Amino acid sequence: MKKKEKEIIVEKKIKRCKEDVIFDTILFIVLTLILIIVAYPLWWVIISSVSAPAAVSGGRVVWLPVGFNLNGYKEVFENDQVVSSFINSVIYTVCGVLVNLAVTLPTAYALSREKFSGKRFITMFYIITMFFGGGLIPTYLVVKGCGLLNTMWALILPGCLSVYNMIVARTFFKSNISEELYEAAEIDGCTQGKFFFQIALPLSGAITAIMVLYYGVGHWNSYFSALVYLSDQDKYPLQLVLRSILITNQTALSQTATTAEARAALQEKKQLIEVMKYSLIIISSIPVLILYPFIQKHFVKGVMVGSVKG
Repeated sequence: MKKKEKEIIVEKKIKRCKEDVIFDTILFIVLTLILIIVAYPLWWVIISSVSAPAAVSGGRVVWLPVGFNLNGYKEVFENDQVVSSFINSVIYTVCGVLVNLAVTLPTAYALSREKFSGKRFITMFYIITMFFGGGLIPTYLVVKGCGLLNTMWALILPGCLSVYNMIVARTFFKSNISEELYEAAEIDGCTQGKFFFQIALPLSGAITAIMVLYYGVGHWNSYFSALVYLSDQDKYPLQLVLRSILITNQTALSQTATTAEARAALQEKKQLIEVMKYSLIIISSIPVLILYPFIQKHFVKGVMVGSVKG
């Protein structure tokens, strides 16, 4: 009898009032509209990249592809540099992220320890660089003086440490790796280095995933450093090659046509270039879209710990 009474009470508690239902309905509608507003541009880029060029330029592509074809992708991959630059970007991104992690995480861990003397001065030294920089010309002279011009390391070493990312990681270590844990390990003869590699790092999967995402996206989307420091086209990253393709095509379109056939061919080329833009967006976004789902579960935890606490 008591069991039935408890079930009745639970059912009464679960039953929601009219105001809650109205609120949830309105909230669902609002969030659905926000989802459509955010997701539709990406969906439109996808369907435009596989639609007929004439349909895209004519504004007939709205919800579904019109005249399915892959001419935009075909035109992009017919360029011999695209595949090699894609491989270059993967190499630059992987090596860059490894160097970033090797510099950022130990620095953040050291500055998070209470017993580390001089950490206030060192932290201020890092923070000053967030507000003041040497500029392009002095940086170029430093890179040239170090013999890094036209090498992969010119894209990696100058920005091997992001102060913002280091501060986020430092806050994570400070909030999650307590001094009591180190003192307990120290009693067993554990050194700082051993503690960092065997205890702190295994417990810092969330912030490591965040650093991989931040640094990885930064390296993958970067093209300005390659534009400044690289002169060999065989070493160009994907973003710079895609930019070159668009500029070359736009230059070709500036030519004037005198005959009707030439004008028709020029118009067709313009339509194809319009589709190529969306194909380039998809090609350059695929690696990031593949990476993000694997670290999504760590994203909120790592960012919130680094931004709210400390």
